[in-house]
Amino acid sequence: MNRRQFIISSGVLLGTSMSTLFAEAIAQQRLPKTPKMPVLFIGHGSPMNAIQNNRYHQSWNKLGQQLPSPSAILVVSAHWLSYGTTQVMATPEPETINDFGGFPQALFDKQYPAKGSLETAELTQKLLQGRSQSGFQLTSELEHERGLDHGTWSVLAAMYPDANIPVLQLSIDYEKPAAYHYDIGRQLAALRERGVLIIGSGNIVHNLRAPRMANRKPYDWGLELDSQLGSAMADHNDKPLIDAPTKQAKIMELAHPTLEHYLPLLYTLGAKSKQDKVEFFNTDFASSAISMRSVMYSA
Repeated sequence: MNRRQFIISSGVLLGTSMSTLFAEAIAQQRLPKTPKMPVLFIGHGSPMNAIQNNRYHQSWNKLGQQLPSPSAILVVSAHWLSYGTTQVMATPEPETINDFGGFPQALFDKQYPAKGSLETAELTQKLLQGRSQSGFQLTSELEHERGLDHGTWSVLAAMYPDANIPVLQLSIDYEKPAAYHYDIGRQLAALRERGVLIIGSGNIVHNLRAPRMANRKPYDWGLELDSQLGSAMADHNDKPLIDAPTKQAKIMELAHPTLEHYLPLLYTLGAKSKQDKVEFFNTDFASSAISMRSVMYSA
């Protein structure tokens, strides 16, 4: 029996999808095997968290000290959308993008000079080709000029202030349904055993259009959604999280006038496994309509 026949027969006997086996085979060829890295969803909130020594900055800094040292960091940020394909950042020295306005000059002066990782980018691009586990046709391409947006560097500046770990980003194909993004996360899961720390960066509740309540009191609908989604995450119950944009459309429209801050969560959910331990942090609201709930799934 040759290698190809063995992989196919293994897939049939064990009930493992061919896309998963293919992803793992590629990862084995390109990066050395490591203990399984955690996978994170981080509520990033305001870019000011990058330079303010507040509770969010402090929690991210503590997290970076506690995690195993990654070979590279792959971030799916709410602030990089694409249309028709998934783009993988392959920039050797990505610039720090100031994709915001109206903040102090100190924030615009902040730099995060992390290097890129072409090897990790090429491996990621190969993992995101062909049919996904749910039957979606995956397409991806390398992007050699993209910099790091604030959904990435504002968090990493606290987690890894020395900027000494290679960083790359993955775009969100905004034309695709929620299940597609979840399947992308499934493909990325193979990277966890190659030393890559995968981070989804967005917010579970994010509505900048909603008027601010007195004393930043959260809206009832925000608290309700945050609680519902948090319970599903704790129980490894992914289906209602995938279905939320369509099955809970009314409350989701209040919490997310547009979905770019929600979708990174689905990548994290796809990349975790049911055997992972679930740990929440920053489970409060930064303003009336921004939940900072974050989660780590770890082996």
